[in-house]
Amino acid sequence: MGWGNLATLLPIVLALLLLSSGIEDARLRTIANWKNATIALLAVPWWIVNGMALWPDIAMQLGVALMIFAFFCAAFHFGQMGGGDVKLIGALALWFPIQPLMWLLIVMSLVGGVVTIAMVIDRWRRRDGSPVEVPYGVAIAIAGLIAVREPLFNQIA
Repeated sequence: MGWGNLATLLPIVLALLLLSSGIEDARLRTIANWKNATIALLAVPWWIVNGMALWPDIAMQLGVALMIFAFFCAAFHFGQMGGGDVKLIGALALWFPIQPLMWLLIVMSLVGGVVTIAMVIDRWRRRDGSPVEVPYGVAIAIAGLIAVREPLFNQIA
């Protein structure tokens, strides 16, 4: 298998993992660690296929992903986000350069707002007084799927 095939295969595998993570979070309110680890580890061959240099490209990816992870760790600390969600965002941050990553975070926030509103309405409609647990992995997965379309379609075109 040549680099071209791998450059097409990796975004497809990422998309499948994101889809699976989003469904799992919606159904169980958890995201398996192996999925987050696989997403993170598959970023390495993605960097190689795309010809990224260790310095500064990969170093920048790692630094930005670490900052994103640390930021969302604070959200986890204050009970605003689940641990699987934080790990998923951190793993996904390894895949995208800064500008597409910022776009992904904006889309994630918008979709997350819609998911939150839907969950609140559902609780209100059912007259359920329990706290709302928002499956934020759904928003992360949708934003990731939207963002991954570009590298995937660029390889196919």
